[in-house]
Amino acid sequence: MENKLFTKDFTLVVIGQIISLFGNAAIRFALPLYLLNQTGSSALYGTVMALSFVPAVLLSPVGGLIADRVNKRNIMVILDFSTAGVILLFMFLMNHVSLVLLLTVTLMILYGIAGAYQPAVQASVPALVAQDAFMSANAVINVISSFASLLGPVLGGILYSAYGLIPVLEVSIASFVVSAVMEIFIRIPYQKRKAEGSIVRTALKDLKESVYFICREKPLIGQGLLVVCGINLFLSAMIIVGLPYLITEVLPFETAQANRLYGYAQGALAAGGIAGGISAGALGKRLRVSKAGNLLIMGAVCVFPIGSALLWLNSGVAVYMTITSCCFVIMVISTIFTVQIMSFMQAETPQNLVGKVIAVAMTGSMCAQPFGNALYGFLFELLAGYEAVVVLFAGVVSLTIAVRAKRVFSKLE
Repeated sequence: MENKLFTKDFTLVVIGQIISLFGNAAIRFALPLYLLNQTGSSALYGTVMALSFVPAVLLSPVGGLIADRVNKRNIMVILDFSTAGVILLFMFLMNHVSLVLLLTVTLMILYGIAGAYQPAVQASVPALVAQDAFMSANAVINVISSFASLLGPVLGGILYSAYGLIPVLEVSIASFVVSAVMEIFIRIPYQKRKAEGSIVRTALKDLKESVYFICREKPLIGQGLLVVCGINLFLSAMIIVGLPYLITEVLPFETAQANRLYGYAQGALAAGGIAGGISAGALGKRLRVSKAGNLLIMGAVCVFPIGSALLWLNSGVAVYMTITSCCFVIMVISTIFTVQIMSFMQAETPQNLVGKVIAVAMTGSMCAQPFGNALYGFLFELLAGYEAVVVLFAGVVSLTIAVRAKRVFSKLE
């Protein structure tokens, strides 16, 4: 393994991620927004987003099991081509079947593919870079993800507002096809492992090993995942559901302008991810995972200005700027936190378990997301006109979890 970070194969992974994640960000921006524009219902939006997350939660461990037993390059190529096919099928069917049903099924498939895809990317890092470069490599992957997420919603918002949904779908299809073709040329070190019995028995054995490692050999990782699960339930879900609903349905903007502004807000989230990834890469070993709890506290505190703006500011522009600015800071903090935790897990996990352990960890951290999406969709609709109450509720609960979690992370090193 070469000591330098940007080897040819790691560079190809990075470039493939830029293109693939750009298409992913554009399509995940446009499809839910199209549903919200057509129905105006936060409860329906939250329910659809909740259902969309379920396959991602279920398929992440499957992706991890496969990533440790199949060439990771092949996983990336097949799933990118599959994603392009799913979007193409949606285009053909969108005027012939129920929009809500078709959009729900399509998003479930896309999130499921993404859930199986990401463990392969994360598990390829230890195979392509030296251990002392894990932090930098993960920072690069997060910056790339955020950069693509910046361009995707911004350009997607402009295309969607000006020309409608179809051009966004076409750009996304092209992105996945180009990414898949590029990934064919990646060479990731791979040693075929012998299957022990049937596929189901092998999968269950691998899953048992991963859960045992997290819960018994490294129990603090399991406790940390419970914390992340709580933050996703009460904070991340509020942003996922609240950001589009507040900007496009609550603030006093006309539809086309609101859609563009929502695209810019998503771009601000991605810009925060870029800033956080760059910060994590620059700080490197000076970041201590034992101090990660402080980051969660800072992120939770950033929710309160949003609630205050909804309560006290009369200007839609001022409220929008407050929401966008706070979400930017939350994303900076979240990305630094993610890089720290991912690097810690990669360094602490044996090579033959890393894909499975990361997948199980991702599943554990995401399992509360569907419930949170449905919860906030219901709350925003139930408390229409009192959206500030919902936001402040999210802030209070998230801050309580973060303060208690500080003791858990202080034991990690």
